[in-house]
Amino acid sequence: MNADFPVFDLGAFEDADPAIKAEQGRQVDRICRETGFLAVTNHGVPAQVIESVWQAAQEFFDLPADVKQRAKAPYDGYPYGYLGPELEALAKSRGVDTPPDLKESFNGGPASAPPGMDDPEALEFCYAKTIWPDAPAGFVEAWRTYYGSMEALAARVMRVFAVALELPENHFEAFIDAPISALRALNYPRQTSAPRPGQLRAGAHTDYGSLTILLPQEGSRGLEIMAPDGNWLSVPPVPGAFVINIGDLMARWTNDRWVSTLHRVVNPPPEEGGMERRQSLAFFHQPNWHARIECLPSCLPAGKTPKYEPVLSGPYLMAKFRATTVPAAS
Repeated sequence: MNADFPVFDLGAFEDADPAIKAEQGRQVDRICRETGFLAVTNHGVPAQVIESVWQAAQEFFDLPADVKQRAKAPYDGYPYGYLGPELEALAKSRGVDTPPDLKESFNGGPASAPPGMDDPEALEFCYAKTIWPDAPAGFVEAWRTYYGSMEALAARVMRVFAVALELPENHFEAFIDAPISALRALNYPRQTSAPRPGQLRAGAHTDYGSLTILLPQEGSRGLEIMAPDGNWLSVPPVPGAFVINIGDLMARWTNDRWVSTLHRVVNPPPEEGGMERRQSLAFFHQPNWHARIECLPSCLPAGKTPKYEPVLSGPYLMAKFRATTVPAAS
């Protein structure tokens, strides 16, 4: 493990008294100011929940291409279902034109819309139906169980963030009681030929929401973050931990006090396993569709003006997402 990569004990924080929580919050604040990435241990997510969804995703990606395509997104820009190889270029979200990323994915959203939700864009996009695959057996149950576990874990991490920002521990609860989060299983297939110039497994990008919970494959390499000095640093998988990173909306919320860190998945050298298959699970936590994201009072120095105009969580996410999709060939 990289000794410079911070590890946070969530269970210990939750069991601590207010003074210790405040001190640990200051540590998280420092981490989020510097890199926006940390590993979370003692998180309480059952190992069986993780193993079940991991195995289900692996078995799905092992299916023949024509079988996987039965669960494909029905049109360009549809958020959920199977997205085949080289149909997304994440760097485009930053206006950088690159070859499509060397990955395929399965994507799922909230199980249902909250009562009273009638915004047509929300219903068409974030609350769209997940296109479930026919196989493997148990896929849907494993997916939904893990999704629910990640929703609960994200809410707990947001309580840590509130303390880190010198806010009441429950400050964010009203913003995330009907989150429009998404879960993505990612498969970086085994490569049999060299990538095109500038082609990565996932192009350099920032995530869009409040936070991301990543479960990388044990022992895998390739995830890198940009350090404050502009150099790329490898992010090692920490056994038994999730990797948490800050998203763009949290950076806006904190007036850039916290960093939405640029990251990518590169192709390590072939002799170091760079051509081999790699899998991960990413849960993108996103505040409620109508949540108004504006500078937090604790993040605005006296006499200063916020850097950003307020935005609504849902429309902001939708615009970002649609910028990354590569139109299918006609």
